[in-house]
Amino acid sequence: MTPEELSALDELAGEYVLGTLSWERRQEVAARLPHEPVLAALVAQWETRLQPLADTVAPLEPSPQVWQRVSRSISAGRQAFWRRWWDDIRVWRLAAGAVTCAALFLAVALGFKLGAPTAPPRFVVVLASPSDKTPGWLVQASADQKLRLIPLKPESMQAGKALQLWTKADSWSGPVSLGLLRPGESVEVPIDKLPPLQPNQLFEITLEPPQGSPIDRPTGPILSIGRAVAT
Repeated sequence: MTPEELSALDELAGEYVLGTLSWERRQEVAARLPHEPVLAALVAQWETRLQPLADTVAPLEPSPQVWQRVSRSISAGRQAFWRRWWDDIRVWRLAAGAVTCAALFLAVALGFKLGAPTAPPRFVVVLASPSDKTPGWLVQASADQKLRLIPLKPESMQAGKALQLWTKADSWSGPVSLGLLRPGESVEVPIDKLPPLQPNQLFEITLEPPQGSPIDRPTGPILSIGRAVAT
């Protein structure tokens, strides 16, 4: 994914969360979320970013007159709809066929579900700059207890410095180092010695001395940060 494509995806996620998309476009994005972890992570980031603003808005209760008009409109439309369809024999034929198909589908689905083991959760993290929210790295965590880091944009490095990856779950006393990174290079990091990943688990990349932080905590500035989203 190029930086331009990622920027367009981030803009789409923002419009989805803000509710500025058309109904059809919003439905398209909602259908993509279960299959596109990057888009899902960007949507989660926008929701986290905008929730404090939503919390400051006091709820507005519609007047009784508005509810009465809405109720009358719904009732009138519902009665006309059902009267038209009730007398159509094609509706009953379709309904009978649909019930039969649904029963067959349910039987097959239950058979597969009972016979298949529960899949372990997968996580994705979009690490973004804390200053301008620009996505810099994509983190994918799979069932084989490995993290895959994919750079999303060129990373400039200061001479005599190194990138260090950290993670911390909410229940941990402090962050844990996952090693050093090379700017602009994908890498796999084993996490088999860590507890299972959790939703909302924190990941960040800091700028450290060439050999990494001299203590078991970050010492340099945070370059990218994000939280895990289950997919």
